[in-house]
Amino acid sequence: MKSFPKLQGKAILSPMEGVTDVAFRELCRRYGAALTYTEFVNSTAIVRKSKKSLDKIKTSKIEKPVAVQLFGNSIKNIIEAAKFCETKFDIIDINCGCPAWKVIQTGAGSAMLNNPEKIKEIISQLSDSVKIPITLKIRKGMNEENINAVEIAKIAEKSGASAIAVHGRTQKQGYSGKADWEIIKKVKQAVKIPVIGNGDVFTPEDFKKRLDESGVDYILIARGALGNPYIFKQINDYLLTGRYDSKDKIGQLNEYIELALKHKILFRQIKTHAVSFTKGLQGGSELRKEINLTKSLDELKVLLTSFRKI
Repeated sequence: MKSFPKLQGKAILSPMEGVTDVAFRELCRRYGAALTYTEFVNSTAIVRKSKKSLDKIKTSKIEKPVAVQLFGNSIKNIIEAAKFCETKFDIIDINCGCPAWKVIQTGAGSAMLNNPEKIKEIISQLSDSVKIPITLKIRKGMNEENINAVEIAKIAEKSGASAIAVHGRTQKQGYSGKADWEIIKKVKQAVKIPVIGNGDVFTPEDFKKRLDESGVDYILIARGALGNPYIFKQINDYLLTGRYDSKDKIGQLNEYIELALKHKILFRQIKTHAVSFTKGLQGGSELRKEINLTKSLDELKVLLTSFRKI
């Protein structure tokens, strides 16, 4: 088993489809994310050299360490994709938690929770095939009648996984209801490899509470970073001093736009992020309507400049 890298902080940027592009990851890293993950990427698409998928695995020089998250049902393709990514990343993560129908209908994502033996085979073969750590992200189970996070964590550890991330919801829940941190705590108590908790952490106070109660090694920040990547600086400051400040969201958005230009991020992706950054702002609802009407980056910049002057 390869050792999971010793991180400089406790807060990790979670993989999020349509969110964790290279520009957003670089911004989160700048603000103190201890580790960043790509969006989840279809292993078969990487094997086929799909441009869209290859764009998702572009990285920034300041992302160190950085993880790529792969999903798929073909062990052969997962291994081939992992080998392709091996020299570009520090960690290969396997998605066994996505609840989206388009993913689970292929037998990938959280559908893997139904097949612990296949998870064992994937982790075991991957560990033998690449030289960097293999990790996986799971959910607590398929539904409340089938909770198997502890079982899968033990299997993963025995098969060579270097760490495991656990989202405290079932596949059936999707993103509704509340995350169950008791099951995450049980996983932490059941294995010796690092355990990374995930679910409903939106503030530094949430973070410290979950860290203290569960005893996990690290925590993934997902929706809590949407529109506020500065949350990583807030968390790090709060853990160190018990205090933290805020940062202007339009200012954060402008930083993202600069990085998006550097990394050649598509305008439609920039607009998606722009909408997230405006949530919670006074006048944000009207601003979002206007953002959705913009047709170019220049239009968006003019709109943001005029909004800041109000």
